[in-house]
Amino acid sequence: MRTVQSKDGTTIAFDQTGRGPALVLVDGALCHRGFGPLSSLAKLLAPDFTVFRYDRRGRGESSDTAPYSVEREIEDIGAIIEEAGGSAYLFGTSSGAALVLEAAARLNGVRRAALYEAPFFFDDIHPPRPPDYAAKMSALISRNRRADALKLFMSTVGTPAIFIHVLRFTPVWGKLKRVAHTLPYDLTIVSETRAGKPLSAARWASVTVPVLTAVGGKSPAWWQQAMKELADILPNARHVTLPGQNHMVKASVLAPVLGEFFAKEAAAAPSLARKAS
Repeated sequence: MRTVQSKDGTTIAFDQTGRGPALVLVDGALCHRGFGPLSSLAKLLAPDFTVFRYDRRGRGESSDTAPYSVEREIEDIGAIIEEAGGSAYLFGTSSGAALVLEAAARLNGVRRAALYEAPFFFDDIHPPRPPDYAAKMSALISRNRRADALKLFMSTVGTPAIFIHVLRFTPVWGKLKRVAHTLPYDLTIVSETRAGKPLSAARWASVTVPVLTAVGGKSPAWWQQAMKELADILPNARHVTLPGQNHMVKASVLAPVLGEFFAKEAAAAPSLARKAS
């Protein structure tokens, strides 16, 4: 593990593996270096990229500084990019994808950005979250009712009640509770993109670097529509659907797609495909 200081003094813990152009991976809600799906993806990408995985502020071995703002999280990514030499590719999944998009709009060192299933919805195909959802979440966290905050989050995103009940009696529940206080951070990042309102093309007009928006073929229709519409409004983007995948995308399927997109050379994708097989 290594650390870097963000602009506001927050200590950001990260790992660096592999060789080649710098690639920063950004986790979604509740995940960090010690818990989540990006470790498998990093291993597959490391032969062709210098992969940076970091703990988002308040998670894992990174510290935190109040008050929270999306700008501070973008500065965290900027600190990693500076550590990587001043430029990097970015990949994010779920709320991490939304954060990557914001970083691409505001940081000069982003070369390309790939997003997997950012939790956006721009029309009435998915009901908007309750208007008091964020306030309820923040109130639960302020009273240290982390278990209740987790249950609220999971039920809102569609996790079956029986699964939530069973999860409470597994070791995973303790890991989730340790980072549950960061759920309001993720809600802040997507606060304007989960209201069921159409997006203006001007929203991310400054994202001129190439962007890949990806979605699983088995994911809900609203997610597929959102990622396609996002690609349509971005200045320089393309969209891809990964057949047979859902929100828990397999690293062996995703890695070759990212390798081809980031490396630009056709030779990168076959090497990754061989390693994933």
